[in-house]
Amino acid sequence: MFIPITPSVSVAPQIGPDDVAAAAAHGVRTIVNNRPDGESFDQPPGAHIAAACAAHGLDYVAIPIDHTGFSLEQVEAMAEALASGPVLAFCRSGTRSCNLWALAAARGGMAPADIVAAAGQGGYNVAGLMPLLKQLSGG
Repeated sequence: MFIPITPSVSVAPQIGPDDVAAAAAHGVRTIVNNRPDGESFDQPPGAHIAAACAAHGLDYVAIPIDHTGFSLEQVEAMAEALASGPVLAFCRSGTRSCNLWALAAARGGMAPADIVAAAGQGGYNVAGLMPLLKQLSGG
């Protein structure tokens, strides 16, 4: 269920409060919710996942990504979350989370080719972000 992108970053499709214990057992320190509340009738509210995180000693960060795409503020918020230790980011399918990780990694100086390769090992294709990855990485 958790898809490793790097040794310290995994992504996942929608998780629920019961999945937080498994994340903690895998060494996750921060869970990042990239899904807006109410996006789908069957998703658990972010507050329920936040409560489960608190119960397991994990940090919870909400960086909702909707149909309008990514903003620099969201990229910077993700970079801050990534700095806090092993992270599990989730959305409906994991794609938005992987894309936001890619943008934050580029902003942090990771080489765009390495970002594309890491995402690809997890089964995600972020090659379409290459112009942005190059811009954010300065290369």
